[in-house]
Amino acid sequence: MKKVIAIYPGSFDPPTNGHLDLVERGSRIFDELVVAILRNPEKDPLFSLGERRHMLEDLTSGFKNVRVDTFDGLMVDYAAKLNATAVLRGIRALSDYEYELQMALMNRKLLPDLETVFMMPAEQYSYLSSRLVREVARLGGAIDGLVPELVEQRLREKLDPAIKLQNARVKQQSRKSKTGKHA
Repeated sequence: MKKVIAIYPGSFDPPTNGHLDLVERGSRIFDELVVAILRNPEKDPLFSLGERRHMLEDLTSGFKNVRVDTFDGLMVDYAAKLNATAVLRGIRALSDYEYELQMALMNRKLLPDLETVFMMPAEQYSYLSSRLVREVARLGGAIDGLVPELVEQRLREKLDPAIKLQNARVKQQSRKSKTGKHA
């Protein structure tokens, strides 16, 4: 029987509990699930590609059939390279469906053997998006329960001015000690 490889593409900036919900459920459906982080030069991400990859690798390490990768260009070209036969996409609202349907139909036109599987998130994540999480975090709002603890910590490090200042001082001290200069 043929092994079913699926791709779960996205920017994952940052990864949310909604993303992890789909990863967990997708891992039970597909033989292999590749969480594929898109390098999108048109977006200005909060987290670097490497940061997102490391977070997702940590968060998905408990799934034996899930791996994290990055790609750029057309997702169908990436799917063909992996011999993937399915794409997993989350749909939260009717507006998501309209966009995702267009993408699925274009992907089908470009790669007819690639199927798109739409999955609704668990109810508690039906409103959740990375964009909303970033916005709430930037404004100092509570994001517990929206993202894993690891992601919440990384968001606070990125966005909290006091933590950013402390990290800058640590980096500066580290550079000084490497070059032998002392203040």
